[in-house]
Amino acid sequence: MPATAVLLLAALGFGPAVWADTSGNPGGPFYSSASIVNAAANLSGPLAPNTIASIYGTGLAYGIKGIAPQDLQGGALPYVLSNTGVRVWVNNIAAGIYFVSPNQVNFLVPAAIAPGPGQVVVTLDGHAGPAVTVTIAPAAPAFFQLDVHTVIGTHADGSTITHDAPAQPGETIVLYATGLGQTMPPVSYGEIATKATPVQNPGSVVVLVDGAAVDPASVSYAGLAPGFAGLYQVNLQVPASAGADPEIRIGMAAFTSPPNLILPVQPAAPLQ
Repeated sequence: MPATAVLLLAALGFGPAVWADTSGNPGGPFYSSASIVNAAANLSGPLAPNTIASIYGTGLAYGIKGIAPQDLQGGALPYVLSNTGVRVWVNNIAAGIYFVSPNQVNFLVPAAIAPGPGQVVVTLDGHAGPAVTVTIAPAAPAFFQLDVHTVIGTHADGSTITHDAPAQPGETIVLYATGLGQTMPPVSYGEIATKATPVQNPGSVVVLVDGAAVDPASVSYAGLAPGFAGLYQVNLQVPASAGADPEIRIGMAAFTSPPNLILPVQPAAPLQ
């Protein structure tokens, strides 16, 4: 498996199960609106349909378990991981689950949720936590991160872009995000993409490099990443004018990803 895929899987909570039954959870699930965040940015704020999100709290599960191949049926995420009893509901619609632990649950906001108030409830073996309200927006873009300062991206050969293996101006790269909203055609609940599925309005996608919008023609694809649910990829030709390690952001309509993340770029040395 390519290293970048491993990084992304880790970010989504995939991995070997280390389930450890603690035999009882008398307090039940507890969390708040502020502790429900976009899983890429790890910040509270609006969520979009088909966004990968995290809930932080206490008493969310009896142990730790990530999604396993046997949990995948019908080309979609499960609504409950085997032997966990943990479910997440958004406006009374069951959400796909990636990962559960006593203090964190990673889930997929149902794709058909309409913008507006969204009520989130976690249940554990039928015992419900508080019904809390989050804002559902048409888009809530955020890049997944290699570290606290750097976005995850790949070169054309699938290798990870790092400071030791930076992108070059003019190179076409792939960046990974969540929160880009509806697609065309729309996806069903928890659907794992099997082919390129662009966002509903590709013209609304703007990539900002050091604060300047790139030529729209430089964004050759923005849509779901095949093999994943809720993960979007953006195919970008790095501007020829890009300087070293520019800040990079992605916007859709009035919504823009968090600032202060960089893309490792190394311009060619000037000819002597």
